Amino acid sequence: QVQLVESGGGLVQPGGSLRLSCAVSGIIFWTSDMEWYRQAPGKQRDLVATITRAYSTNYADSVKGRFTISRDNAKNTMYLQMDSLKPEDTAVYFCSALKLMPPARYWGQGTQVTVSS
Repeated sequence: QVQLVESGGGLVQPGGSLRLSCAVSGIIFWTSDMEWYRQAPGKQRDLVATITRAYSTNYADSVKGRFTISRDNAKNTMYLQMDSLKPEDTAVYFCSALKLMPPARYWGQGTQVTVSS
């Protein structure tokens, strides 16, 4: 059974930092591309950052220079370091694993991030 479990969300003031984690089990983690998405109330789920199995990274324009995605294959865990947080970063953050062979996508349950003073 594939499981993705996010943690690290919470309430933070503007300008603050949070580090999200996504612990993965049930798939061969190091062969999977990993992604962070977020969904604000009433809005669609948007891609935030990607890290491939080759450690190539990509970011949405809205978070470039503030967020850093990383992975630790030894721990089957992905991270999202979020700095200089803004109120518009408030959303539920989801991690996703993209398995290539055979192709399949898996989702975590999400973790709430609220940026407010």
